[in-house]
Amino acid sequence: MKGLKLIIGPDPFIRGETMTFPDKKDPLPAPPDGVSHLSQTSLIQGEIISREDLVVRGQVLGKISLPENDLQIDLIGRVEAEARVRNVRIRGEYVGNISASGKVIIESTGRMRGDLSAAVISIEDGAKFKGTIKILPKP
Repeated sequence: MKGLKLIIGPDPFIRGETMTFPDKKDPLPAPPDGVSHLSQTSLIQGEIISREDLVVRGQVLGKISLPENDLQIDLIGRVEAEARVRNVRIRGEYVGNISASGKVIIESTGRMRGDLSAAVISIEDGAKFKGTIKILPKP
């Protein structure tokens, strides 16, 4: 339910940055329950695989795999990637294909070019979208 609040609730990211460190004594640490933030001065090229929600304020080029977690592209964020996520909220720019098991929301400030497949898709007035949409059965 935490991820659903990320997508449809108030913006939880204003409270500050979080960082988790695995316990060196525990060989298999429990999944973290925080949110990873990519700052506006960061550029990641490659593949991101995470068990945390991800907020992108910088740039990502490559692949994003968050099958059980949420992705948010903030106003100043730019992503060129193939993404497999639970839910995604696009406030900035996204180029590439998205496969979401839950919701895709493109806000009025969002721009997306690529193909979407998700159970629920919302494109707000003012948003820019070019691509195809495939509605999946609800899980």
